[in-house]
Amino acid sequence: MDFTDQVAIVIGGSGAIGSAVVTMLAERGARVVAGYHQNAAAAAQVVAACQDMRGDVSVRQVDARDPQSVETLVSAVIEAYGRLDAIVFCAGAMRFAPVEAISVAQWRDMLALHLDGARNVCRAALRRMMRRRYGRIVAVAALHGLAGGPQQADFSAATGGVLGLVRTLAREAAPWNITVNAVAPGFIETPQLNTIPEEMRLWGEQVIALRRIGRPEEVAAAIVFLSSPLASYITGQTLVVDGGWRMAP
Repeated sequence: MDFTDQVAIVIGGSGAIGSAVVTMLAERGARVVAGYHQNAAAAAQVVAACQDMRGDVSVRQVDARDPQSVETLVSAVIEAYGRLDAIVFCAGAMRFAPVEAISVAQWRDMLALHLDGARNVCRAALRRMMRRRYGRIVAVAALHGLAGGPQQADFSAATGGVLGLVRTLAREAAPWNITVNAVAPGFIETPQLNTIPEEMRLWGEQVIALRRIGRPEEVAAAIVFLSSPLASYITGQTLVVDGGWRMAP
């Protein structure tokens, strides 16, 4: 996959999966802007790791929950590079609590980060991509959005909403040659995995067909493919990256 001269934004670019996406895009010649929320040090490490690659990487602070923050970022990228070919939304967090213990504030916070964030990112990118009649939008959700997750009602509902948003926008954007897809990871070696109860992790490793936890790079590979010109006839889809945990017919 060649991304020479292409411009990409990765929201959540300082995280485990996001930084892997940034690296893969830069390796393939893309000019990448990694959006981070609070972890400036991690974002700087991403830039340093990509210094000798074919593409170039810069970072900008952004709050995906804030429509104006996302608009400002996308406008700055268009002003700097004159185009936007691909945008990836992979900001997220998860917590564990039974549904009766989830407060209204916690529920709304989870929806704001995942569902509002995906909406803000997609909306800001779509208008710019329509002008060029080309674009790739990829939202990272989770397997929970398809299958649910015990003690994760808020996270499951939020990521399930992202999948519905992706399917709707795929239909709306198709006339402009813009594809909109989702990637749903299963158990992946990220800091968030450390919040999972040990018994749940052990259970997961037993039911996963490949009998192991996935790596961020394995999720990033799927995201980068869907962000590329090669994925020109794929839209409105959810690509599950779970090592064979959930096998849908």
